[in-house]
Amino acid sequence: MPPGNTSRILLVYFSRAGENYYNGGRTNLIVGNTEVLAGMIRDRTGCDVHRIEAAEPYPDGYDATVARNVREQNIDARPAITTPLADIGQYDTVLLASGIWNVRAPMIMTTFVESHDFTGKTIHPVTTHAMSALGTTERDYARSCPGAVIAEGLAIRGEEVLNAGADVDSWLRRTGLLQT
Repeated sequence: MPPGNTSRILLVYFSRAGENYYNGGRTNLIVGNTEVLAGMIRDRTGCDVHRIEAAEPYPDGYDATVARNVREQNIDARPAITTPLADIGQYDTVLLASGIWNVRAPMIMTTFVESHDFTGKTIHPVTTHAMSALGTTERDYARSCPGAVIAEGLAIRGEEVLNAGADVDSWLRRTGLLQT
């Protein structure tokens, strides 16, 4: 944890590698955009990190992932997680990071947030996206995490994540997550 930062911060993220949207076309990512962004935040803050893994992995293909996501959203699914986190009680601040799929976080993020009590915690949505910025994450997390404070989020276009260091630094300073 950086000097001067006394709160305990947890970064929870879900990321998908494979074929991804890229400036109207497709590109193959060895490391998913959200995982890259999560690494930047971890390196700058020293926060604890937990990666969400789907019990049924999402397809490598973009179109197949989009189709599965639409099905999951339509039925309000709660995809199973293979890497559950036992407790978040020791954390004051939780960063919830994911891509934005069809204007919202993937349904597996709802699985995660509904399995924990966020009362009294500060949540910062963190997203990678093509066009939807934070999408509906602020509203969705407010609904799924009663008693939490939904604070300023960070949204980075997937195509720009590798060059997002200055934006990450600015957001971390603005939110008090990085004190320099």
